[in-house]
Amino acid sequence: MILDAHSHVHDPLDAHLSALDVAGVDRTVLFPTRAHPERATDLDSLRSEMGVLERALAGGSGDDGFALAMRELDEALAAHPDRFLGFGSVPLGRPEAETAARVEREVIGRGLYGIGELTPPPNQATLVEPVLRAADDHAGLPVVVHGFAPTTAADLRTLAQLAARYPKVPLVISQLAGPHWMSAIELARAIPNLHLELSTANIVFAVRLAIHELPTRTLFGSDAPYGDPVVARTTVERVTSPGEVRDRVLGGNLAELLGLG
Repeated sequence: MILDAHSHVHDPLDAHLSALDVAGVDRTVLFPTRAHPERATDLDSLRSEMGVLERALAGGSGDDGFALAMRELDEALAAHPDRFLGFGSVPLGRPEAETAARVEREVIGRGLYGIGELTPPPNQATLVEPVLRAADDHAGLPVVVHGFAPTTAADLRTLAQLAARYPKVPLVISQLAGPHWMSAIELARAIPNLHLELSTANIVFAVRLAIHELPTRTLFGSDAPYGDPVVARTTVERVTSPGEVRDRVLGGNLAELLGLG
């Protein structure tokens, strides 16, 4: 089974499903999103959508943005439960009791598979700890954290330290940590519950080396609509040979992480 470990709710959903079909992807992790670049029809409208993303990455948008994103996620999951594996996000920087309650309500209460994609502001990855603590309280729910800019090298080190502090919680760094991919691989080698998702990597041998070093903890992902499932799958297949490792990266590792039969 081919499983995409990273995608966001599309508008319309049919465009996403079509891309998954062309890529031969059976199911995909689906994160809520406040930005919809796929709606853009020209540069100005794209700038507007990317502004929403920039505010989200800086820690903004507020509860209204979260509520709308979660409603869109619920609708997508209800429409296509056979294709989407839902994850739910929670705001960062809230009191610990509120974070725990949100995880209980927004993730466990919705029957979702994990938490993410979390987007702490730059150099504030410590904000993820209350979420990891809540995930630990729920038998180690997987937690996915944004890895590309504005995530910094210091954030990666902080996330690695947090992962070591909560060894039952699978912590997934998305986008192969962007320009900090070498550091991410080194950190993940030392911390067994740290996983790397491979989407939007712009250096092919970064994907090759990550899979070589971490064949059981690297995950094929597209980050659609920012990336493309066909391109992402092709990249993995270009740097692996047919067989167990490729099968694990294209779906087996994620299936184990999420307890899929």
